[in-house]
Amino acid sequence: MPTLRAAALSDIDAMWALRTRAIRHGCRDHYAPEVIGPWSAAPAPLSYPGLVGKGGAVIAEEQGAMLGYAILDVGTGEVDAVFVDPAAGGRGIGTTMLAALERMALGRGFTRLTLSASLNALAFYRAAGFVALREALYAHPSGVALGCVEMGKTLGNAGTPAYWRDVLEH
Repeated sequence: MPTLRAAALSDIDAMWALRTRAIRHGCRDHYAPEVIGPWSAAPAPLSYPGLVGKGGAVIAEEQGAMLGYAILDVGTGEVDAVFVDPAAGGRGIGTTMLAALERMALGRGFTRLTLSASLNALAFYRAAGFVALREALYAHPSGVALGCVEMGKTLGNAGTPAYWRDVLEH
């Protein structure tokens, strides 16, 4: 079974390469090639060093190989990324990393998590207890518009599903 560790700034290039493989493989049935091309070719965002440097990123690895990574924005409680290498899919790695982000968020006092899910990841997040709040278009820096679904999850015993109904109504 893979182990989790905190990501380091020196991991960002490998994380981004894994993310690119995951998008090209996992998103091809949900997005057009003219969207996947620019999306997957974009460089790592300037925000990554800050997110990783603040301790919000975990890496799943096995025998020194990176199998996945996940990032929590520890300032906002937003799940920024959960990516698993396509060759390691179906092993529960994404679920394990997401659970680690939830523990991290609870430890920092968050009672809710939010995220913008790509269309191929909806079932994964629903299975993890996230609820769909609204459909959206994300204006990716590469110039493409990505269909996504904004989602949320109440952590621990804090809050109720009524919170998310209030979010949807406002």
